[in-house]
Amino acid sequence: MELSSAKYVLLTTFRRDGNPVATPVWVVGLDGGRIGCWTSSGSGKAKRLAHTERVTVQPCDARGRVTKGTSPTDATATIVRGGEYEAISREVKAKYGFMTTITKALGAIGGMLRRKQIPYGDCGIVITPAR
Repeated sequence: MELSSAKYVLLTTFRRDGNPVATPVWVVGLDGGRIGCWTSSGSGKAKRLAHTERVTVQPCDARGRVTKGTSPTDATATIVRGGEYEAISREVKAKYGFMTTITKALGAIGGMLRRKQIPYGDCGIVITPAR
């Protein structure tokens, strides 16, 4: 299965001690076989990517259950802003439509309840699978 055509991809980032943290994310195709997603600059993913660009990716469902018959792909990931982020944002909104509005609203409500607001989708992640 082509990663860019998957509805969700399990993005596994790594803590400083090497322990993996897996999160299902929406993805869009980028040039050169790369894929992109958006996240909050205050998210754990962004914090973990600040110290290591090593990740794995694998098609999954919304709950992070991997797609049968697939295996993890080693990759590198970098946080992007500016033009690259804007391109990813446009593609995510085009692919996922109204769901982006719903998840933004749910994130705002959850932030109010936890009294910890973090920005929604304010930076992009460019993922380059290993060859």
